[in-house]
Amino acid sequence: MKTFDHLTVVGLREWVALPDLGVAGLRAKIDTGASTSSLHATDIEPFERDGEKWVRFTAHLGTVVQLRHRRCEAPLVARKTIKSSNGHAQVRYVISTTLALGDRVWRVEFTLACRKSMRYRLLLGSKALIDGQLVVNPGTKYVQDKPVFPVSTTSATGVA
Repeated sequence: MKTFDHLTVVGLREWVALPDLGVAGLRAKIDTGASTSSLHATDIEPFERDGEKWVRFTAHLGTVVQLRHRRCEAPLVARKTIKSSNGHAQVRYVISTTLALGDRVWRVEFTLACRKSMRYRLLLGSKALIDGQLVVNPGTKYVQDKPVFPVSTTSATGVA
């Protein structure tokens, strides 16, 4: 049997933070069947800043019972057509931001999508798992500690 000492084990659910957006204490669903990661966002508005394409959005955090939201801004990476598991195609904005999970921090691309009907506001897809050198143990949840990350009330891309 092969083992991979350089990989970090995560469960099907983990606590994450998005430091560049000023977001901490966010529960993520780990989904190896999804290629791209996704963040629950509404009020999405593309705009230009210094000749560059950006997007402004409201990130929805927490749970249905304890809903929090934060107005954010991030450079626009692309617009991507995403096909859901039921075959429905949707064009989404893509941003790149830092993700903190356990003691690891790396850049992840997220599509901005309405996940209102979903239990988890953030879905972490297989591309992010590969880039973060993570392996999933499907029999566990919340294996990693909550990321300890100083999240300010405003940042370069977070709007208070």
